[in-house]
Amino acid sequence: MTDQTLLSTGLLTLIILILAAISIWQVAKIFQMSQPRIESTEIAGDKDNRFNGKLMLAFLFFIYILTFYSFWSWGDVLLPESSSEHGYIYDNLMWVSFAVIFFVQTITQALLHYFAYKYHGREGQKALFYPDNMKLEIAWTIIPAIVLAVIILYGLYTWSKIMMFEENDDALVVELYAQQFNWKARYAGDDGVLGDANVRFLQDFDGRNLVGIDYTDPNGYDDVVVQELHLPVNRDVIFKMRSQDVLHSAYMP
Repeated sequence: MTDQTLLSTGLLTLIILILAAISIWQVAKIFQMSQPRIESTEIAGDKDNRFNGKLMLAFLFFIYILTFYSFWSWGDVLLPESSSEHGYIYDNLMWVSFAVIFFVQTITQALLHYFAYKYHGREGQKALFYPDNMKLEIAWTIIPAIVLAVIILYGLYTWSKIMMFEENDDALVVELYAQQFNWKARYAGDDGVLGDANVRFLQDFDGRNLVGIDYTDPNGYDDVVVQELHLPVNRDVIFKMRSQDVLHSAYMP
């Protein structure tokens, strides 16, 4: 049998299979059309809609009960007593944010679930076409904008209160340098000033420039890089944070 004969036989077989599939599909369609029409159970009826509305209302009470129970049982571990001087300022900002979010969430979730219960689908009833309302659009745009602006301004005030401080000329300047699974510290030398540094200089001196000190800056000549941090007693310390790749939690006992 030649190659041409094999090709012709294959094409003929493929055509027969395609025609057979089309015939079976057409017979199935004719059989389906000949059957009496049965009401589709995929479309939700009044009973289903009422049941789903009640479920939405029940779920609303469930999430509220769960939320209040969680606060009641584990509220003491949410924001434990701060161990740092500025921790309480952060905590106050967090509590304000919690209060605003919880207030808005409580109202919006209540309305969402209640409306799903109150205005569930009913047979023969059409939803009201309500394209827009300029007053509502303005209200729910301006009010959140004002609230967010107040929170942001309060956050900036909190940040500036922490970061803006009077530096002591006698303070020890230490840079904490974060690396993946690693911390290094760099002390300023006798001049009390840290030299410039950049990750681009890490490969200098065959990779021995551990924190990327810029040795064109004279202030960096006497900087000391260590793996273990030691702090003097009864002396102010200024920490300057820098990272090569990732940031870790810096805990100072």
